[in-house]
This record gives sequence, structure tokens and C-alpha cells, in this order.
Amino acid sequence: MTRPKALLLGKIDHATKTWASLTDIADLVTTHATNRREFIQECKDGKLDGVVVAYRTFGSFEITGQFDAELVSALPKSMLFLAHCGAGYDQVDVHACTQRNPPLLVSNVPTAVDDATADVNMFLILGALRNFNAGMHALRAGQFRGQPAPRLGHDPEGKVLGILGMGGIGRNLKRKAEAFGMKVVYHNRRKLSEAMAAGAEYVGFEELLARSDVISLNLPLNPHTRHIIGAAEFAKMKDGVVIVNTARGAVMDEAALVEALDSGKVYSAGLDVFEEEPKVHPGLVRNPNVLLVPHMGTWTVETQTAMEEWAIANVRQALERGTLKSIVPEQADL
Repeated sequence: MTRPKALLLGKIDHATKTWASLTDIADLVTTHATNRREFIQECKDGKLDGVVVAYRTFGSFEITGQFDAELVSALPKSMLFLAHCGAGYDQVDVHACTQRNPPLLVSNVPTAVDDATADVNMFLILGALRNFNAGMHALRAGQFRGQPAPRLGHDPEGKVLGILGMGGIGRNLKRKAEAFGMKVVYHNRRKLSEAMAAGAEYVGFEELLARSDVISLNLPLNPHTRHIIGAAEFAKMKDGVVIVNTARGAVMDEAALVEALDSGKVYSAGLDVFEEEPKVHPGLVRNPNVLLVPHMGTWTVETQTAMEEWAIANVRQALERGTLKSIVPEQADL
């Protein structure tokens, strides 16, 4: 019988031995394409026929572009599974994958990123509350604390943290924030069980905006969440609110955030993600009250290794059992 093929899209940096171990059940192949046009042509020419499952990274976007309807329709019919090495999968149009005949089943790494991302989340909350960014910039400019000195910051103790999107990262963040004396409220599309909420108070979206001293965005990017925070939402927040985003840049209207920062409505912001990465809104760059991190939420050896191992486990299960370890929620019924 012809051996199945597993396609590598992107680069594996840490779990190379685990990927190589798949040779016992499949032929491992890569693409020679350097852009989307070449990749689609490879598919049309039959060069990837026999591929059952593909492993993809965020970096492979430079080769394939968005996994949209056009790309999905060009893939070999033999390809039934896509193992995405990331928790967020907004680069993949899951609806287009589901509508394909046969469907392309998609997996992600839903919890491998939780701890590291929540760590960055807490770093941004503390840094934004304390207004550390202004002082750090003054120090590097040879002015020590600065002239005049930065505005006094705020303690986390007793502040209300509103978590918008209480998934794995949000729940991990809750535990860390409570260690600093913060009270946590949250909003999801659905209220969590008491065990999963672990004492966090469920509130409506409008109430979260109105009550929170700090708002953390921890929800996935999709058509329903794009610009879920904009000018109208900022108007409903407390004066001097702190905003932190480690989810995806486009869940917040960056232009509206810049206006809210300039007006003083938002005291400070901590951002790890941006609407048009790697481009950053100049209004954010120039503002000393914004703490910026270049999408480093999972930038650790341990976390990226765990992500790669998890994604490869999805590849192995697809090859051995015809199922996925962690299929995305939209396809759970498939």
C-alpha cells in the first residue's frame, strides 16, 4: 500500500525529533513554494497528492497566505486534516474548511499557551497600572526618572479586573491577578460552571465595561469579535481605565484606543498584539503611557516546544486513527 504523506508548512524549531519520528507511519514532505501563487500551483500540479495531514505554523502565512476558500479548494483531495501550531487560528477560515468536500478538519493547541500568555498578560497589567513605560524610556534617554517625573501609578490591590473571554488564558490570568489582590469579573458568551469560574463573578458585557478598573481582552478573533472594543465601548468605561490586550489586535479598534488615550479616558494600555502586525499604529508608539510588546506572549522555549509537540500529536493521531486530539470547537460535531 502507498504510505500516507504529512506536509510541513513552516519550520519546527524544537520538536524536530518528534516530527522525524513520524517516518514510522508516513512520508514527510515539504513545499518548495515561496509564495501563495506557487503553492496553489503545486497543489494543482499534483505535487502534494497523497498528503493526508498538514502541520502549519503562523510563519507559513508568508508562503500560503490565508487558509481561505480559494486555498482550501486547491488542496489535494487526499488532505483531510490541518494541524495548526497555535491556540488562535484566525489565519484559517474554518467555515471554508468545513464546507469543502470532503471537509478539512482543523486542530489547534488550545491550552499549551495558557501559562506563558497569562504571564505576559499580568506583566502588562502591572506595567500599565504602575506607568512603568514612561520611566523606562526616560531612563534610557539619560534622564533617570524624567523631567517632569511620570504620573504616579496605581496598585493592583483592590482593583476590579474585567476579563473579556474567560477561556484557558483568562482563567489562568484570574489566578495570577488574585495573587495581587485584584477582584475578577468576567464576560463570556456563556456563563461558566461554578467550578470553572472558581469564584469569578459573571457579568454582562455592559456591566464589565462600566465596573472594571482594568480590562483584559482574552477572546479569539472572528467576525463577531472584530472591533468588539471601539469608541462606543470606551465611552462606557470608567475614566482612567487600563486596557490590556494579549488576544488579537483586531478585537480592538486601535484608532479609537489612541483617541481614548489622548483624551485621558484611558489611563494607560499594555499591548502584545496589534491590528496590522508588524505595523503598529503611530499613535501608540508615540504615547509614553502605552507599554508595547511585539507579540511575545508565547515567546519561551518551554511553551513553543509544548506547542510543537501538541501539534505533532495531532498529526500522529490523524495518521493513525483518522481523528484529531484537539479539533477546533466549530467542528466538534464533525
